[in-house]
Amino acid sequence: MAPTGTGFERKSVAIVGLGSIGGVIAGLLSAIDRYDIIACVRRPVERLTVERPEGGIEVPISSLTDPALAKPVDWVLLCTKTQDTAASASWLERLCGERTHVAALQNGIGHDERLAPFVGQATVVPTVVYYNGERLAPDRVRCRRAGDYDFAVSDDAAGQSFAALLDGTSMRVLVTGDFKTLAWRKLLINAVANPTSALTLQRNAVFRREDVTTLCLALLEEAAAVGRADGAQLAADEPEQSIARLLSVPADAGSSMYFDRLAGRPLEVEALTGAVVALGERHSVPTPLLRMLLTLTRAASEGAPLLPRRSV
Repeated sequence: MAPTGTGFERKSVAIVGLGSIGGVIAGLLSAIDRYDIIACVRRPVERLTVERPEGGIEVPISSLTDPALAKPVDWVLLCTKTQDTAASASWLERLCGERTHVAALQNGIGHDERLAPFVGQATVVPTVVYYNGERLAPDRVRCRRAGDYDFAVSDDAAGQSFAALLDGTSMRVLVTGDFKTLAWRKLLINAVANPTSALTLQRNAVFRREDVTTLCLALLEEAAAVGRADGAQLAADEPEQSIARLLSVPADAGSSMYFDRLAGRPLEVEALTGAVVALGERHSVPTPLLRMLLTLTRAASEGAPLLPRRSV
């Protein structure tokens, strides 16, 4: 591939899943005009708007709707929900070659194991995504900061390549020697906050309630005990730190599970709360409160949509 005038090789990047997370990163990568971006979608999108605190951007974007027409690319950014990974198999099969890197911009842990059956010889790059995305329309997303970094990746060749890919965007990438602990820190919050917001049908403001904070602390104590048993280096006051991080997110931000429940979509509970409960069983760590939360969220996931479905 020919290098650009700035010395950057003009790589090909496919975004699979142009939702709240994928839409943000697709827009920001398109804005720096260093890569050939293709959005793999069900319906064509010609322009993409990203709303963000430092100012919005609007960029043209190329889209592809038929996996049979896809060709191997340098990078695949998989931005679907974890339960939709298998449904992306037709895209991954066509997009992945032996030199392809597949960055998993997904919640939970165990990215390598989840993607291995679908990516052939491609290199999987697990990530922790920190920014809060909200899909406002098929061609418009909103990005909010949710901490000091927007991504974390492992301090290895694959993680460093991902950080280099985002160089020039506004995304802040932490390259860490202890990816497992950071992944667990994110999982603690997701496993507790996502179901709580979905069940209460409230945005992050709900965590300002004293009674909800107390309940979340008890849930986080269980989750942290599982994480430590699984090898994560979590602090003794990790639950309190998790609450502080959660409260640093704007009160009007909403979790992905909150938006999914409003729309009647399946909830990503198995990869979050379900994963913690399952690992608790494996490590013989009791999780009674998390089990209750998991049961209620599973039931909510099977319910009818709370808002009329919009065609997208």
